[in-house]
Amino acid sequence: MHSSAIDPSTPSSSATRAAALTRDWICPFCPLLCDDLVAASHDDGTLEVPDTECSRLAHALAQYGAADAQCGCVVDGSEADHDAALTSAAQWLASARRPLFGGLATDVAGTRALYPLAAACGAILDHLHGDALTPATLALQDRGAFFTTLSEVRARADLLVFFGCQPSRRYPRFYTRALGGTELARELVFVGCDADPAAAGLPQTRIDSLLRDADPYHTLALWSALAEGRDAAALSHGAGSQANVATALASLHARIASARYTVVVYEPAALPAPHAALLIEALNRIVKAVNRTTRAACLALGGDDGALTVNQTVTWLSGLPLRTRVSMPARVTGAAPLDHDPYRYRTARLLAEREVDVLLWIASFAPHAWPASLDPALPLIVLGHPALADAAKARGANTVFVPVATPGIDSGGHLFRVDGTAVMPLAAARGAALETVASLAAQLNERLSERLNPREDQP
Repeated sequence: MHSSAIDPSTPSSSATRAAALTRDWICPFCPLLCDDLVAASHDDGTLEVPDTECSRLAHALAQYGAADAQCGCVVDGSEADHDAALTSAAQWLASARRPLFGGLATDVAGTRALYPLAAACGAILDHLHGDALTPATLALQDRGAFFTTLSEVRARADLLVFFGCQPSRRYPRFYTRALGGTELARELVFVGCDADPAAAGLPQTRIDSLLRDADPYHTLALWSALAEGRDAAALSHGAGSQANVATALASLHARIASARYTVVVYEPAALPAPHAALLIEALNRIVKAVNRTTRAACLALGGDDGALTVNQTVTWLSGLPLRTRVSMPARVTGAAPLDHDPYRYRTARLLAEREVDVLLWIASFAPHAWPASLDPALPLIVLGHPALADAAKARGANTVFVPVATPGIDSGGHLFRVDGTAVMPLAAARGAALETVASLAAQLNERLSERLNPREDQP
């Protein structure tokens, strides 16, 4: 990382504002974790990355301003000091029988600090993007998978098959990150959707789209049969639509067989619910079959707002992925110290069925508000982006809000990249005086311990 001052007389997109540059800055706002950027932090507290083609990054940076450093805590709709906010939060957690730690938009250090806090109060852990994360986890648990890395895609993949997704919609720099700057001739095939407009113009690249309107379950059933050696002519019998699907997939499978290295790209969040796990399992099964004769792998595009990072870290610490209740020792008599249930411990279901009595909401990367369905009477603790302060005030009673630093903006940190193989170190581009999730979780854990295990000399 290199920082330097910009001469305010130098022409730039930020006019005459002075700024400090952070070179080789890693963007924390999507799991691609692009590391080739230059971030400019201005004297007025705003940030920008000049000449970025990423609309997602530009939108995220627009959420930061001069007021962030002065953002204070909120208790029951009114401004409060730091100590009062943490005291109220610790009191709620100490008296809770089934708290939920939701959102969980944080980094490795934040997760590591939240875990002992969750264990101390017997909390359930689920992420903001749990509905997208869980199907991929289920498919991996059931059948396993062949994964690849961005480096492998860039260096080796001559055929990329995109199943039901256009990556640039959620990840504007996907093609730059995965394919840019290479001379390898490639084929890009979009199955079940139109071709991604952002892929047009890539050098030495042939782009096709097939089966745009076909049912994804039907498509993968036929494709799986072909991958396992079923005769294409036999699968083509029957209705005309099935014959067309089988013929198109047979042609695709022949291209896969002749490719040097095929990568199947999908987005869990773009797959139709509620049975996305079945589709992911089918894609994994197809890739396994292909690997009997050539090389192939899957690349799942997901893990936004630290979802992949939190899932990895919780799995290290507990042996189980997210949507797990942790309690060591178990606070409820007869309860297991660890209980993983991807359906029962879904945030939306827990709130709808009123099965939790406190929600601790973590939102450090963006001002993601807590679920709109949240009962106004349910105690809510928010460790969040400064832009959530007004919403916390508006909620009024039963609300504690403490502003936190965003990793990569106001603090350092570490996040897992989308391919799950690299942990990227984040450097603060601005450095406003905001506490990290890790620091606040540690303070809450200390206060909670004092309440649950008071010393004899305490009143």
